[in-house]
Amino acid sequence: MTRTSAIRSMVGALIVTLIAWTAFTLPDHPDAIDAAAFARLPLEWPLMMLLLLVVPRGLRRFVALVFGLLLLIILFLKLADIGTQAAFQRPFNPYLDVKMLSDGWNLMSGTVGRLVAFAGVAAALVGLILLLLLFLSAARWLSETARPARSWLVLVMAALAVFGGVALWAGTPRVDAKIPAYLNNRIALVVRSIEDMHLFESALSRGEGPHSGSGLFQRLKGKDFVLIFVESYGRSAIEDPRYSMITLPRLKSVDAEIAGAGLASASAWVTSPTVGGLSWLAHGTLLSGLWVDSQARYDRLMISQQPSLNRLFAEGGWKSIAVMPAITMDWPESAYYGYRQVLAAADLEYRGKPFNWVTMPDQYTLSAFERLGRKPAREAGENVMAEVALISSHAPWTPVARLIDWDAVGDGSIFSEQAERGDPPSVVWADPERVRRQYIQTIDYSLHTLGSYMARFGEDTVFVILGDHQPAAIVTGPNASRAVPIHVVSADRELVARFEGEGFLSGMIPGAQTREWPMNEMRQVLIDLLSAP
Repeated sequence: MTRTSAIRSMVGALIVTLIAWTAFTLPDHPDAIDAAAFARLPLEWPLMMLLLLVVPRGLRRFVALVFGLLLLIILFLKLADIGTQAAFQRPFNPYLDVKMLSDGWNLMSGTVGRLVAFAGVAAALVGLILLLLLFLSAARWLSETARPARSWLVLVMAALAVFGGVALWAGTPRVDAKIPAYLNNRIALVVRSIEDMHLFESALSRGEGPHSGSGLFQRLKGKDFVLIFVESYGRSAIEDPRYSMITLPRLKSVDAEIAGAGLASASAWVTSPTVGGLSWLAHGTLLSGLWVDSQARYDRLMISQQPSLNRLFAEGGWKSIAVMPAITMDWPESAYYGYRQVLAAADLEYRGKPFNWVTMPDQYTLSAFERLGRKPAREAGENVMAEVALISSHAPWTPVARLIDWDAVGDGSIFSEQAERGDPPSVVWADPERVRRQYIQTIDYSLHTLGSYMARFGEDTVFVILGDHQPAAIVTGPNASRAVPIHVVSADRELVARFEGEGFLSGMIPGAQTREWPMNEMRQVLIDLLSAP
């Protein structure tokens, strides 16, 4: 064996070991990543090395390719797990989550720019290909090890495999063989997801709640109904000590402001089907009355006959409007909801600069809704049912908007100065504590804006305001509640009292023991309380 071939064999063994060890020991949760996680013996490693060393020459390339692809799959799944755990506090589901790649691209490109996003995706793909080619080359160098060294390596790996097997049987904590169970669990997750879709199909066939809006919502005759989703407004914003010192005074201020305008409020909690993102799942859940916790369920709902709450209102005589400042592309799903008017980003006629991913500040969204939605409807003698999605509190939470005089809002160009203030996302997200500060400042802005808006425009209107989901774990910490606040605000005190009778707490601050509903059940609560005379 020449010196060069010996060095190649040694380098091949080291590269194969490094790639395999990383794949086998990398944790699948961001909170578990530390040096100790890699300081263990994965039994799969010596067994793989043995196969690469003893397989017949004619099968070496095939076996190396199989192992290389397997390691890439494991690495991809674990990296995807880390991402989905950080963002949504759940493992990656190949069956459900592949459909979200385009949405991830939209968010990423909107945050860091298309060029940077494309460079990042391209670098990741090229990196995976290069990693596979590196592994195949290293495996070939390893398999070409001369007989004396090969025999020695086989003996060492066999000894490690036997030692590892005995240690695993004895329960030694630093020896494991987790990959078979890891892959089996992923396959089981996919199988359960397919079964879950069958259950959802059954739920759709049965339907949920009334199938016609005729005769409903009699308690709202002559009033507008405005349903407002506040981005990332979760229970942690109210109860976490890091944020409550800002949010509780703000909610008390909102309560005082709307009370001064003759409005009453009541609050409770609802459990969102999602966390950290995928706001449309929460919208679909509340408006359909069905639990929509995956993209597959949402896609199926969009082609179903289950009537949305918006459609029921439209059938009851209200003009159904969608106010969606985050919608910048075609939105075919709007057909399911049955809106008569869709005010997407372009339709809202904003002329100011965007706040990074956020297309426009919440104050402009609400002002444009009054001008383009409610005013024309009132001039035509119609009442409005509006679904409004506020997005100023959407990540990356920079820059933070501030409230101005409503009469100065105009076409939004006045906000351009605010949009250019503050640090870019790359600076903010380099410091987790800064991320958390920016997050709660945007929530504070949204609540401040809502209080001012309802006090100014709340006449003959019933508002239902709720969060779509909790923010990502970087804000809430691990294992946070999935609950979000819900507030009912109206000058009709008897109507607000009905909600209190169902478990809502008077005022804008729900208590720790205030009732919590699954979000899908809130649809029927709204129908019942708004329909009874």
